[in-house]
Amino acid sequence: MSNLVEVRNLKKYFEVSGGFLHAVDDVSFSIEKGKTIGVVGESGCGKSTLGRVLIHLLESTGGQLIYDGKDITKVSRKELSDLRKKVQIIFQDPFSSLNPRMTIYQTIAEPMKIAGGYSSRQIDEIVYKMMDTVGLARRLVNVYPHELDGGRRQRIGIARALVLNPEFIVCDEPVSALDVSIQAQIINLLLDIQEKMGLTYMFITHDLMVVRFISDEIIVMYLGQIVEKAPSKELFERQLHPYTKALLSAVPIPDVHVPMKHVSLSGELTTPINPKPGCRFAARCPYATPMCTKENPALREVSEGHFVACHLVK
Repeated sequence: MSNLVEVRNLKKYFEVSGGFLHAVDDVSFSIEKGKTIGVVGESGCGKSTLGRVLIHLLESTGGQLIYDGKDITKVSRKELSDLRKKVQIIFQDPFSSLNPRMTIYQTIAEPMKIAGGYSSRQIDEIVYKMMDTVGLARRLVNVYPHELDGGRRQRIGIARALVLNPEFIVCDEPVSALDVSIQAQIINLLLDIQEKMGLTYMFITHDLMVVRFISDEIIVMYLGQIVEKAPSKELFERQLHPYTKALLSAVPIPDVHVPMKHVSLSGELTTPINPKPGCRFAARCPYATPMCTKENPALREVSEGHFVACHLVK
């Protein structure tokens, strides 16, 4: 199956007092059509920035973005307008991402009115169809976001992302603000929609159990860089990078007879502002060597589909 998204040496730097913050630094990967790639890491690792750069909510500092074989690194206003119909985003907070002055109908209809080319009758039909698709009762069509619970609000956000019939959706922690029982409903909804519409997802989250359930492949990020990338099953069975091992050791095991082997990390976080050469995890890594503080490890394939950026992995 061909790749829908290809990211080559992508960079996103923010100018701050004292230099540049390297939010995304030399990141490369691809996503197959119809598949889901999960992106995990601690807060501040750059995963949300990465998602926003991919769909041009933020412009990249360097590197290349390829979408369906076409270079979209730099696009004109007209090209961006066309791209918006193909790529969408579901935001983390279902309350702040919705306009409190707009009803459900107005919120879902807005992308179609901006895109143009839809009659009032077509907009009506699509709005109600999307409400049915995401499990929103039609009687709520004129309700405002503050009148609904978090789960229904997130369903509005999902419906809004689907109305232009996109191919690729960035899911930016879409369930982290929801109760656990509601999380399961939204995840199952996203999977059902993906199967019916043939969608491709980038699923950004800090919840490792969620990403294991929904993803075909997982990227682990640390301070703007990819430290490990592998198929979901492979990553959970065999972690190679010390940071990935520490992350997964914190996942609860639903068996009281299996002892947890929690890996504790010490040391200070390396600053992402004008970072020095060397592995950015070295200051917290219990296995770091002098080379780790001098030379930045390259992301390399150590087994089929399994990539790691670590000097110690042979």
